[in-house]
Amino acid sequence: MAWKADMQAYLFWGCIGLLLGASLFYGVSAARVRQSVIKSEGRIDNGGIVSLVRVIDGDTVLVAQGDQKPVLVRILGIKAFDSSIAKDVAAPYGQATIDTLTRFLKDNPMRVLLHSTPRDRHGRYIATLYLDDQDVGLRLVKEGLVLVYTVYPFPAMSLYLQEQELARAGRRGFWANAEVTSRALALLNEWRGRTE
Repeated sequence: MAWKADMQAYLFWGCIGLLLGASLFYGVSAARVRQSVIKSEGRIDNGGIVSLVRVIDGDTVLVAQGDQKPVLVRILGIKAFDSSIAKDVAAPYGQATIDTLTRFLKDNPMRVLLHSTPRDRHGRYIATLYLDDQDVGLRLVKEGLVLVYTVYPFPAMSLYLQEQELARAGRRGFWANAEVTSRALALLNEWRGRTE
């Protein structure tokens, strides 16, 4: 019997180690991609047409314009939950956002509208992406997959906030999960405090 308990403990800790290793690998891999892309000489033009190279996370994508090298774009006005944190109740919603972006943007040309401050402190472009005249970030807000990031005001923020309230009232996406909703509301309050 004792060897059975030992075996279960080894299996348990082995699984924990594997999950931690996978999370670390994903985080390091994403950071390497970000750094290599930021150091590249790629560029995008305001109003230009871009194509998806890869979804990095729920609010950052790697895109290319024509024959330019790929660049990172931080989607303006949204914040997604992290998908790489093992056993985090919000992680599945971060992954759902990645999956939705991949499905929605793959093989489709997008128009990019750069923010008045075109790059963030990490060197990523800050932009609104449009697919067939549909605001990609706003769509994610409507589906209850991301939060409206209010720390830095943007032109469509009031529309985004209205749609976020509708998603919350309709219990769409993570708004249907009480624990994630509680965390989302805490984040929104924290961000509101930063802007006041």
